[in-house]
Amino acid sequence: MHLEELQQLVKKGESEYVEFKKTTGQRAEATKTICALLNGLGGFIFFGISDKGEIMGQQVTAKTLEDIAHELRRIEPPVFPEITTISIGKDKVIIAIHIPGKMGTYCYDGRPYIRHGPTTQIMPRGEYEKRILHKFHAHRRWENELAPKWVSIKDLDEEEIQTTLQNAVKLGRMKNPTHTDSESILRGLGLFDDGHLINAAVALYGKSERLFSSYPQLALRLARFRGSDRLTGFMDNRDYWGNAFNLLRRSELFLLDHVPIAGRVVPGKIIREDYPLYPPLGTREAIANAVCHRDYTLPGGAVAIAMYDERLEIINPGILPFDMTPEKLTRPHESKPWNPIIASVFYRAGVIEKWGTGTLNIIEWCKESGNPEPVWEVRTQSVITVFLPSIFFSTGKRPEEQVLEILESRPESRPESRPESLEDAVVNFLQKGPLSKAEISRNLGHKHISGGLKKAICNLLEKGIITYTIPEKSNSRLQKYKLKKN
Repeated sequence: MHLEELQQLVKKGESEYVEFKKTTGQRAEATKTICALLNGLGGFIFFGISDKGEIMGQQVTAKTLEDIAHELRRIEPPVFPEITTISIGKDKVIIAIHIPGKMGTYCYDGRPYIRHGPTTQIMPRGEYEKRILHKFHAHRRWENELAPKWVSIKDLDEEEIQTTLQNAVKLGRMKNPTHTDSESILRGLGLFDDGHLINAAVALYGKSERLFSSYPQLALRLARFRGSDRLTGFMDNRDYWGNAFNLLRRSELFLLDHVPIAGRVVPGKIIREDYPLYPPLGTREAIANAVCHRDYTLPGGAVAIAMYDERLEIINPGILPFDMTPEKLTRPHESKPWNPIIASVFYRAGVIEKWGTGTLNIIEWCKESGNPEPVWEVRTQSVITVFLPSIFFSTGKRPEEQVLEILESRPESRPESRPESLEDAVVNFLQKGPLSKAEISRNLGHKHISGGLKKAICNLLEKGIITYTIPEKSNSRLQKYKLKKN
């Protein structure tokens, strides 16, 4: 770094990534900050600059640099940041230490530190433990630990193992193996390690009752409550123990028993149209996610489904890992399954599709079924997916039908000016200026973007009636639509 670059950096002041120290006499405090920067996104420490940004410099000898190196040796694990000097004249220099960002678990004198703005603080214990867990997650997890030595293939559901193979081959997610005995299939699925079954094999296929004492967490709790909370008692209460596939089926049967289905006869159609209170594809995906991504290290933990009068909750024991948040689940996000081996088997068996799209699919299925968007919450060490009832039950109409009804009820919908279709309505709105899908949907009086509106916009794009405001990025979140100039 040159002196000019340093001067420009100093003008900006201290920040989350930069700290000034007047002399190396403050090296103990500086090393705490170095530890914090290693646990963050990195940055710089400068000796010879006051906290007010005055470039003062100091005389540096071999002992000065040795004292800094000695202080750095108190950081664990060992670290060797780049140390340089910048001359400012009159035999004085600035010592610059460049610290790479590691997002690590470094400690100084046995304590981890973290930066909060321009200050250095001790890292909260919960944050440190989470980082340790994530650090070793790639190599040491509950699912890839060896099962007890007494567990054998006879303790597993061999019929379910064969079903997984058949589905995987049918879907093209596994090649048809030469050997189709249970052990060969399990090895092909990565459920053996060093000749022994791993915990994931028991979670996926465990059947023998003797497994219960060692794996009590392979459980499912199902309840239909009478009102809107748990204080009013049960209409139905069930507890099951078993493997992942079995618990998934039990969950689906429970919802079939309790989720009401409305139906209507449509003129001109022989088959009656049925509309369940909650979207079956969405609830199944949420249950599969809970079974697949849950924290199996909690001995008393269990996937749970709680149905109330006005909502359905699917409860996944554990927290959102890898800095995931409920807000991120509603947007495209990278897939980082907590139990990648179990997730891989679920994918091959056709239980889940593409990793990272599950929550987005749930949102889309809710919209198609007339349900409000689901809500993800984190409470009491659990991740909860909350489904709300379909509007069909309160109105008797599909979302697209409600849009047209709203349009017809508006003053501008007089016969001489009423749009003949949803496409006409979109064109009418765009005459006032560019709008996004969400803005068009609100103008229609609809809370969510319906499938009918998406189809109408696609048709107008194909006909060349409307065009994108950002044509080079058709899927941009800032995308809007405008009338195409003739």
